[in-house]
Amino acid sequence: MEVPLLDETVEGVVDYHGHPVSRYNFGGWRSASLIIVVEIAERFAYLGVSSNLINFLTDQLQQSTAMAAKNVNAWSGTAALLPLLGAFLADCFLGRYRTIVLSSALYILGLGLLTVSATLPSPDISACQETENSLPCSPNLVQVILFFFSLYLVAFAQGGHKPCVQAFGADQFDGQHPEESKAKSSFFNWWYLGISLAGFSTVNIMSYVQEYLSWSLGFGIPCIAMVFALAIFLLGTRTYRFGNTGDEENPFVRIGRVFIIAIRNRHVNSSEIAHLEETHGLLPHHNSKQFRFLEKTLIVPNSLKEDGHACNINEVEEAKAVLRLVPIWVTCLAYAIVFSQSSTFFIKQGVTMDRSIVVGFEVPAASLQSFIGLGIIISLLIYDRILIPTARKFTGKPSGITMLQRIGFGMLLSIISMVVAALVEGKRLKTAQEHGLVDLPKATIPLSIWWLVPQYILFGVADTFTMVGLQEFFYDQVPSGLRSIGLSLYLSIFGIGNFLSSFLISAIENLTSGDGKQGWFDNNLNKAHLDYFYWFLVVLSAVGLAAFLFSARTYIYNKGNTTILICKPY
Repeated sequence: MEVPLLDETVEGVVDYHGHPVSRYNFGGWRSASLIIVVEIAERFAYLGVSSNLINFLTDQLQQSTAMAAKNVNAWSGTAALLPLLGAFLADCFLGRYRTIVLSSALYILGLGLLTVSATLPSPDISACQETENSLPCSPNLVQVILFFFSLYLVAFAQGGHKPCVQAFGADQFDGQHPEESKAKSSFFNWWYLGISLAGFSTVNIMSYVQEYLSWSLGFGIPCIAMVFALAIFLLGTRTYRFGNTGDEENPFVRIGRVFIIAIRNRHVNSSEIAHLEETHGLLPHHNSKQFRFLEKTLIVPNSLKEDGHACNINEVEEAKAVLRLVPIWVTCLAYAIVFSQSSTFFIKQGVTMDRSIVVGFEVPAASLQSFIGLGIIISLLIYDRILIPTARKFTGKPSGITMLQRIGFGMLLSIISMVVAALVEGKRLKTAQEHGLVDLPKATIPLSIWWLVPQYILFGVADTFTMVGLQEFFYDQVPSGLRSIGLSLYLSIFGIGNFLSSFLISAIENLTSGDGKQGWFDNNLNKAHLDYFYWFLVVLSAVGLAAFLFSARTYIYNKGNTTILICKPY
């Protein structure tokens, strides 16, 4: 007797109590939509801190522009690397649901402490003696310690929340079901659209609150947003699908064992692999031409026959899938370095420009980051509704274009955005010279801040291609047991990119500011040369794109159809 569709169960998942789930009562868009709302609230909280952080450091803690930029990059880099730890804990010990709940609680604590730190008294800037290139005011030491402690607590909490909530949302769709498989692909687009809406609203609202009302309120509102996010997430508990791993071996142990045995078997003759395939009737896997040295793990050497262990072909292919990601990961670092500039030097440029809209009101410089979100929203809608359907007609692919093609096009757009940024900065410096404002760092340069809008919009369009493409790529191409790790690997690109940006700033500052010279990152931006730095990033990004295209041409996609074939030892 055929089971009615309404009673169809989904294999491999259970409800919160461990019972089998019905396809139409659990998961799907009903659960995924709640999780998207959770992420929107979380991004509102995170961006409420990060989007205007450089101004808090320079204005409230009296740090130099270069030092503040390095601190922002260091914190952003840490926040982007910590998801590796959060994903490890989730995939190996706690599970995604528990990790999200615990990290949300830590998030709320960190934001609460951040709010307290902002209420502590700051130095009276007007009473300090102002010089051209120095900021002599000393901040409250207790405030500095509490601020950075709570700031990094937020980064730690975000590290647990970020990779798990997106993977948990994607888990609400069955990749083996035709309709749900299509929905999962759309999920990543709607996911990024949601966080772009959060970014668009956050930088407009919070930058105004922080600049014109108070920093304590500016950090308190994100804390309230995280309380809302946790409440919404808990509300959907009874509708979620939970992965049922059973007694499945830890994927880290499984893949790590392959590399350890490969080192142990490094002296094994490759001809023995061919003999093994022939003896056991194994057909070469579609990905087997790459990283053949890992196939030595299929064999137990004569010297280890007593207690040796051989891997099976599926374990080897999982290890190969992880190893194939490395060149793509490395070649995207240049994009991440460029990405970090929008929340640092772009903002400080805007502070020096004409920000007035009407008499008595100036646009907060940080609010221009909302144009990144606007660019993402518009381009995502065009991408999903026009570009992809058109591309399908020419390529015959359900996705229209491949994930790597999408990433590469976004990298090209990021190069164009830096060219525009360099040209605009050159014009800003020229305007300062023409009006005799070079020696007046606090003066408003008669050049509208709207000149910065094109580079922000180009950043947003580039994100639509590269950021979303990287999310889908690293989720899709890792072994199924490592989906949280896959998404954290994508985030780690931007973590390392932020640290590399800090390193470049330090190195260039040391090279260009010695012997009394004005460096590229002088506190007086009218004497600095951010345009040189931007041109340097154009060249660096072009080299990165060339390396990416080479890696993409040789990449073999993991189709996810590996069959487990156990290889017996001799």
